Amino acid sequence: MTDRQTPPLSSRKKPRQARSTDLVAAILEAAIQVLSREGAQRFTTTRVAERAGVSVGSVYQYFPNKAAILFRLQSDEWRETTDMLRATLADAGRPPLERLRRLVHAFVKSECDEAAMRVALADAAPLYRDAPEAREVRAASKGILQAFMRETLPDAKPATRALAGRLIKATLSAVGHDFSESPRSAREIAAYSDAMADMFAAYLVGLGHAERAPAPARGRTRPARAAA
Repeated sequence: MTDRQTPPLSSRKKPRQARSTDLVAAILEAAIQVLSREGAQRFTTTRVAERAGVSVGSVYQYFPNKAAILFRLQSDEWRETTDMLRATLADAGRPPLERLRRLVHAFVKSECDEAAMRVALADAAPLYRDAPEAREVRAASKGILQAFMRETLPDAKPATRALAGRLIKATLSAVGHDFSESPRSAREIAAYSDAMADMFAAYLVGLGHAERAPAPARGRTRPARAAA
């Protein structure tokens, strides 16, 4: 049995001149519009080329297939999220829990603002999620949350901090995705973000107290003797 082959995702060539850079930008903008309107199932390089007002050959100069275009959109989104994560959580001028609250607000707003494209990219994920390029991009964000956890929970065990980071990341992603599936007002986004940030804060404060509390004595305790 042979391993499943994944399509090549790397760009054919990098734009070196302003004109080439503008062309790639136009292709990617057209791809966003096609993806948002047509969805992943109807997404094709031909539709992207028509939307961008260029030939299909011009698209193929930079992207070998539709999976490469979709991966570029997804990797750009991953990098934007990673940059937001790093800039917000590494802001030493603010207390850790305030930084986390700001991250939650920014993330949920971003999920709501770009819901249509994110849903479509999620549908297209089977085209590239197992590719080496995808693993490399996802790995770029590794360590940001754990560095924040080391600062926020200095007395916690490494396993405790690692688990807290994974839970917060998974909850933020899953709940943000679910919340953004319906149109939301600015007031709803703010209220929901505050509630989620409060939940994370209570969890981290509770972990901090638990780690500092003395461990219970081991051994069997004798039942109290009944009063005569």
